[in-house]
Amino acid sequence: MNKVVRSAFTLLLVTAGFTSAQTALAQQTSREGKHYTGLLVTAFNHRSIGSVSNEAATGTGGTLVLGTHINNRFHAELRAGTGIRDADVPKGDLALSMDYFASWYIGLHYPVTDYANVYGQAGFSFMKGTGKLSHADEPRNAQFRELEGEFPDSSFGVGWILGLDIEVLSNTYLVLEGGKLLKDTGTDANIFQFSTGLKYEF
Repeated sequence: MNKVVRSAFTLLLVTAGFTSAQTALAQQTSREGKHYTGLLVTAFNHRSIGSVSNEAATGTGGTLVLGTHINNRFHAELRAGTGIRDADVPKGDLALSMDYFASWYIGLHYPVTDYANVYGQAGFSFMKGTGKLSHADEPRNAQFRELEGEFPDSSFGVGWILGLDIEVLSNTYLVLEGGKLLKDTGTDANIFQFSTGLKYEF
């Protein structure tokens, strides 16, 4: 009889613990109605630079993120950022600076564990930058002359991001992500963004 009582009591504790864990998990993963803000360090990778050699160059900057969870799967956000270090293009004397950018995205996120989520988002970006070319009359810089001055030539474009966020503290997430900021249809240059930083939900 005692064995039956002990087994029943153990089963009751296990069931209660499992139910509590499920409730806690549901509370942790429910993000509907929450807002978030983030501060990211971003590498701006410029590709297909120049009409001949298609160079790549990377500058760095910072990104501020403000967003909201529409429901447990969809979110929308605004981003703004600026460059800190210019992208120096190899095989020439061209430096590409990021003055500022602003983006709007809508996305889908999916929990892979109770503390980590993968997400993808797409939207629109506006970017203002400058191409600074030294020794423009040198033959090696001929392919970069069209990039001098305002860059990119078409400052508005479509972009996307794929990422992972990992909860490191309560409501605080480590973010790892990458994607395309926009494509300059005037020069066919592509600007990609790779970021890491922290995001806080409230």
